[in-house]
Amino acid sequence: MFLEKKTFSTVLESTPLVSIDLAIKNENNEYLLGKRINRPAKGFWFVPGGRILKNETLKAAFERLTLAEIGKCYSIESARLIGPYDHIYTDSVLGEHISTHYVAIAYEFEVKKLGTLPTNQHSSFTWMTADQILSSENVHQNTKAYFE
Repeated sequence: MFLEKKTFSTVLESTPLVSIDLAIKNENNEYLLGKRINRPAKGFWFVPGGRILKNETLKAAFERLTLAEIGKCYSIESARLIGPYDHIYTDSVLGEHISTHYVAIAYEFEVKKLGTLPTNQHSSFTWMTADQILSSENVHQNTKAYFE
């Protein structure tokens, strides 16, 4: 269930959001990153992912998010849990006046081939090795944490 803007604003001001981040690896040991077009982390390279909705199981959220973020549905059973991480931002999708706190649950999984990637959250995509991710100034620190 997606929330109305006013309700979502109250949630952002009051509680952490729970999300899933996707460390998607190809056969060359490179990871998929998208350049974010929305706050928070706007303009940074970031792994795909998104919020878990109210009454949505981890399994269902994983399937929905893989379809929405990379255009193909994958099962959570195909992934390896990296772990939970705190992502705390001074801004939010609603602007600079509200901070955001995510509890992001990161998963890694491998893909053989991806088709055309959706661009509703990212302006472009790239593949980087873990070393490239860690050394890039344009990759957000919250993504780097998954590879440290």
